[in-house]
Amino acid sequence: MSNLETSPAEIDCHSDEDPQASTADGAITVEVLTARDVPLGGPRAMTVHRTLPQRSRSLVGAWCFADHYGPDDVSVTGGMDVPPHPHTGLQTVSWLFTGEIEHRDTMGNHAMVRPGEINLMTAGHGIAHTEVSTPETTVLHGVQLWVALPAESMDTARDFAHYAPETLRRDGVDVKVFLGDLFGSVSPVHTFTPLLGAELVFEPGASLDIAVKTEFEHGILVDTGTFAINEAGDTTLERTEMGYVGLGASRISLTNRSEKPGRVILLGGEPLGEDIIMWWNFIGRTHDDIVGYRDEWMAHSERFGQVHGYDGDIQHLPAPALPHSHLKPRQNTPGRA
Repeated sequence: MSNLETSPAEIDCHSDEDPQASTADGAITVEVLTARDVPLGGPRAMTVHRTLPQRSRSLVGAWCFADHYGPDDVSVTGGMDVPPHPHTGLQTVSWLFTGEIEHRDTMGNHAMVRPGEINLMTAGHGIAHTEVSTPETTVLHGVQLWVALPAESMDTARDFAHYAPETLRRDGVDVKVFLGDLFGSVSPVHTFTPLLGAELVFEPGASLDIAVKTEFEHGILVDTGTFAINEAGDTTLERTEMGYVGLGASRISLTNRSEKPGRVILLGGEPLGEDIIMWWNFIGRTHDDIVGYRDEWMAHSERFGQVHGYDGDIQHLPAPALPHSHLKPRQNTPGRA
């Protein structure tokens, strides 16, 4: 999904290059991140709840962007119709709960995003794509996530992957692992840094103790339900909130305190350990990188190629105006559990 803000902030993310952390007495500290609402498009815009990036935390591992949307009645919002737009230096992760989205890109891929199936697109050097909810879709509901590529892979070739993970059943919880590994389920989808991505659907009142990697940071994004973290339950997460757990935690326990099924997206990864700049749909390392990407996109450069088959009115989404000054550094030191 594109970042369709007309005045996107240029985000300069600084990361601790050598983070060390450990748990103390088995307890973990949870930072609660609150989403902001961002309308995508015009008067009938679909609103997304954006949890990453934000001022208090720009990255969780290499996860650098998290939009949560729906359930949206497309007869009211108009659904999703994102014209050809560019990306650099990242991987996009599309994951749906309800509905269907048609994807086209400059590699010639024409694929559907369906519930419970990951579509991962690698931008690297540059790619363009479109996203359109299908005519059969009545309710659209899901998440769109970005992963920042490490500097050594920033210029990697375009790529696209699709995977439909099996459902694991654990203590009243259905688990689908779409990136990395959890509970013995391993995703074959390639990432450039160690990552975890999983959907967990809890029965009412269900609890799950999750063994996690101590070298990972983690984010628990709540879609539905009210969740208590850890046995003490002193931290509660509501819909659209993300609980951040820093390095050193070996277990994360979640309990659905609502009387209806609850769902979370569990994200994790080793800290990127690099400074990145995000602006609009680009990730670079310097302000000049971003300026260059924008200029090439506006010039219809072959860096991004051409998307064929999209029948919308806009065939090349214009980039917003660049800011007049460089953003001041923003600290993003990994926390400790």
